[in-house]
Amino acid sequence: MALATCITKYVRVSPRKARLVLNLVRGKPVLQAMTQLSHTKDKAGRALRKTIESAVANAENNAEANRDDLYVKEIRIDAGPCFTRAWARSKGRRSMIKRKTSHFVVAVDKIQDKKKG
Repeated sequence: MALATCITKYVRVSPRKARLVLNLVRGKPVLQAMTQLSHTKDKAGRALRKTIESAVANAENNAEANRDDLYVKEIRIDAGPCFTRAWARSKGRRSMIKRKTSHFVVAVDKIQDKKKG
């Protein structure tokens, strides 16, 4: 069971593009993940960093955990609803454009000592 979780919904970025950023931080300590995301230029990186910060704040406030002892236990990006738009084509026709959204789910937990386990 995770120590604390955070969910950010309806982020205006494609899930496929966001998962490329997600793979950079999966399973890493929180401080290392924050550093990695702060140097990422992607829009998904900024949103993911805010979600991780919120999960860490939840762990600090609710479970009285220390920021240095946390790692990203579970991180998932699910597809949200698509906004459909139309693009004008020749002969009065149109093509559909799908504006995709994502839901970010982040869970953090305490780092367990390898000597104890």
